[in-house]
Amino acid sequence: QHKKACKKRMAENHDDRLFTQPDESHRGECPICCLPLSLDEEKIMVNSCCCQYICNGCDHAISLHEREQGLEHKCPYCREPVPETEEEHDQNYVKRAKANDPTAIFHVGKKCLGEGDYEGGFHYWKKAAALGHTDAHFNLSIMYRKGQDGVERDMKKSMYHLEEAAIGGHDTARYNLGVLEGRNGRTDRAVKHYIIAAILGDDDSLEKVKKYFASDLASKEDFEAALRGHQAAVDATKSEQREAAYEYYNNL
Repeated sequence: QHKKACKKRMAENHDDRLFTQPDESHRGECPICCLPLSLDEEKIMVNSCCCQYICNGCDHAISLHEREQGLEHKCPYCREPVPETEEEHDQNYVKRAKANDPTAIFHVGKKCLGEGDYEGGFHYWKKAAALGHTDAHFNLSIMYRKGQDGVERDMKKSMYHLEEAAIGGHDTARYNLGVLEGRNGRTDRAVKHYIIAAILGDDDSLEKVKKYFASDLASKEDFEAALRGHQAAVDATKSEQREAAYEYYNNL
């Protein structure tokens, strides 16, 4: 009886942590304008000098000012000169990785995999995940699930990293958990995952909640909460500066 009670408490504590709505997505806020960063990777950027994710709006506005004033192009955040070559970027990432910067470590691992060094990529991603990098957790979950690139298939480790990514605000990880729970017939848990991801701004998860509602598998209250939360998250990422950058980059 005591063991059963302990297991039950552990499961409840795990679910409390797993289903708590994150304050923000894993992208966080732009450190310059302090608005939430978009989930769309094409609308954000990162420089290897400081490894800070910055919105395209701030990058474009500062770059425009530099061009108008004839100033040297520098990182919008740390104001270091932006590297001109890929080799210089790689050197910056390696330097910051040695200082235990999780974003730099993740990028070094990504480059290793791109060059066919799967063992090195796996090593760096494990290190980045240990430092809390959500993208590293998410990518490790895929590697363990597929058993690819020399990594032994391990569904327990895959689920661990997928849940850690989701807890960290990774919208796609949260969506994937919803898919897994739905396939296993645990509709209530699937809906919870989709609602959390939708409130982070994930379009696909909102569509899932909509379909579950249409099939009477999600309540009207659940659908409305997801809809309101999704719209609020999307609106929070908008600004005139970001719209100007979007127009500029899409008309090049």
